[in-house]
Amino acid sequence: MKKINFFKKDPIMKMLMNSLMSLPTPKSISYMWNMGFLLGMTLMLQIITGLVLSMNFVAETSLAFDSVIHIMRDIDKGWIMRYLHMNGASLFFIYMYIHIGRGIYFNSPLKLPMVWCSGVIILLLTMMTAFMGYVLPWGQMSFWGATVITSMLSAIPYLGPYLTTWVWGNFSVSQPTLNRFFSLHFILPLVITALVICHLILLHEKGSSNPTGLSTDFDKMKFFPYFLVKDTTPLLLSMMMIIYLICLNPNLLVDVENFTPAMPTSPPTHIQPEWYFLFAYAILRAIPSKLGGVCAMGLSILSLMVLCLMKSKFNKKFNPTKKLSFWCFVSVVILLTWIGANPVEPPYTSIGVILTVLYFMLIFMI
Repeated sequence: MKKINFFKKDPIMKMLMNSLMSLPTPKSISYMWNMGFLLGMTLMLQIITGLVLSMNFVAETSLAFDSVIHIMRDIDKGWIMRYLHMNGASLFFIYMYIHIGRGIYFNSPLKLPMVWCSGVIILLLTMMTAFMGYVLPWGQMSFWGATVITSMLSAIPYLGPYLTTWVWGNFSVSQPTLNRFFSLHFILPLVITALVICHLILLHEKGSSNPTGLSTDFDKMKFFPYFLVKDTTPLLLSMMMIIYLICLNPNLLVDVENFTPAMPTSPPTHIQPEWYFLFAYAILRAIPSKLGGVCAMGLSILSLMVLCLMKSKFNKKFNPTKKLSFWCFVSVVILLTWIGANPVEPPYTSIGVILTVLYFMLIFMI
C-alpha cells in the first residue's frame, strides 16, 4: 500500500506513471504504433554501446583505425559492442523511416503539428550524429565521405569558405576535424534524448493518433499491461534480427572501402555515405549546381515540416488518390536510395534527375 501511495503522491513518479503506465491509449492502434517504443529501445542500445566503445577508441588520425581493430580483436566482447552499435544505427533508421511513413499516412502532421516538427528536428540531429559516427573509424570511405559532405558548406555565399575551414579546424579534413566529430558524436545523443522527452510530453498532451482518424476519447484503455505486452513482440523480433546480423553477416551494410585505412592522396572510385543517407545524396548529385544541390538536399528533409500546413479532411487510407501518392512517394525514396549507391554516369544521372523532380512533386501531394 505504501508503494502505491508513493507512486500516487510523489509528483515525479506520478508524472512518469501518467506518461508511461496509466496513459490512456486508443484501442484501435496497430503494430505500426510500436515504432516509437522500438526507437526508444534502440536509442538506449546506441548510447550504452557507444559509451563502452568510446572508452577504447582513440581520436587520433594515425591511431583511430587501429583502435577500432584493437576493439575488435583484443577487447573482451569488443566485437559484439562494435557490431551492435554499427548495425543498431541501421536498425534505428529503419524504424525512424517507418515511424515517419506511418505519421504521413495517418495525417499526424496536421493533427499533431508540434509533435511532428519536434520529430523532424530529432531526425535532422540523428542524421548529423550518424554521419559523424561514420567518419570516426577513419577508413577510406569515412575520410572521403567527410571531405565531400563537409565541403558542401563552401557552397554557402560569402560565408562558405570560412565555415568549411572552421568545421575542419584546418585547411582539410584532419586531426581537429576528428576531435570535433568525436566530441559531437558523444554529446548529440544526449541532446536527442532530451528532445525525445519533449516529443513525448507534446504527444501526451493531446494523445496519440489512431488508424481510424476519429476521436477515441470514449474508447481508450491504460497503456499497462496490454499495450506494453504488445510492444514486446516487435522488440523480440528486433532482437532476433540484430543477433542474426551480428552473428552471421555483421558487415552486410558496411562499404568495403572502409576496411582500408584513410589515404588522403588516393580517393576511392565511387564516394557514397551510409545506405540511410543515399536518397538525400542522390538528390544532391541530381542538380549540377553545387549550391542548388545543397539546397535541394536540405529541403528533402525540411519539406517534411510543410506537411503540417497541408490540410486534408480524410485519412489517406480512406482517400484512394492520397493513398496512391503516398505509395508512389515511398517507391521514389527507395529508387533514389538505389540511384545514390550507383556511380555518377548515364543512365543513373538522368534517372536521378527524374526521381528528384518526382520526390518534390509527390511530397506536396501526399
